Amino acid sequence: MAATAFLAACGEQPTGNNSNTGNTANAANANTAAPAQTLSVGEVPQHIKDMMAARGEQDKAAPTLKIAAPAEGATVESSTVKVKLDLSGDLKGYKPHMDHETKMGNHIHVILDNQPYEAYYNLDSEFELRNVADGEHTLRVFASRPWHESYKNDGSFQMVRFTVKNGGADATKPATTANGQQMSNANANSNANAAPTPEGKAMAESKAGDVDPKKPLLTYSRPKGEYKGRDADPIMIDFWLANAKLTGDGGEYRVRYSVDGGEAKFIEKWEPLWLKGWTTGKHTIKLELVDKDGNLVDNGGYNSTTREINIVN
Repeated sequence: MAATAFLAACGEQPTGNNSNTGNTANAANANTAAPAQTLSVGEVPQHIKDMMAARGEQDKAAPTLKIAAPAEGATVESSTVKVKLDLSGDLKGYKPHMDHETKMGNHIHVILDNQPYEAYYNLDSEFELRNVADGEHTLRVFASRPWHESYKNDGSFQMVRFTVKNGGADATKPATTANGQQMSNANANSNANAAPTPEGKAMAESKAGDVDPKKPLLTYSRPKGEYKGRDADPIMIDFWLANAKLTGDGGEYRVRYSVDGGEAKFIEKWEPLWLKGWTTGKHTIKLELVDKDGNLVDNGGYNSTTREINIVN
């Protein structure tokens, strides 16, 4: 879905002394300074449009998810929490699956507490959240397309709360790298008859926010991680919104976003926003759910989230 035209550009202003002083050192510094970043709203990239066309009716699907495990209110006596999902609904051919050549495919975004999501591709096997600390946690899931755009139909998003007790997680264990997720691959086992290693990832230490599932809730999805090549410009902002409508959809809320601490802009319709004009390097993106007057709508701390991404050549 294309971003609406009324969303304005967001960017940084160049810093430093721009006057012509004739100082050789200053001129050299100016010549080596990183280019200023000026972001503007762009269209859906052509390669994404091509993928949409090749998928037939899948993008009109209405996938429905149910969290079979862990159950709402469950106590898990292990630092490895097994996630099991049931998928139903008007699927129109939608099925999570990774193409191991392109490393893309339909999948489910799995979010522990308010950590960045992990992608779950094979619903026929469990997904493991590893090294989960003792305490209360929230689990959020929703269906996604190969390019990480969420399905926004009723039933796609689900959330449960659970507790890990005496799990024995190693509190000193660092979080894995951005590509640390281990995918299912039966051929990777020395025993061809052995069960494949479940998808999953060791999680950073976190705990649940005091979330009310009946109140407005913003779930940050994209941008995330590293971007390069054709994926580095434009970049999609996407999120899941529960119990709230944005002003452009007849509601009373807006999503406020900013890049690198710059001027805040607003998203007024629940659809992906593609921003172009990114420069190489690290950037921060902040998404917040606010009311019509611009006041943050709090819900366990999850309605204001900042993520860092890295754009490489």
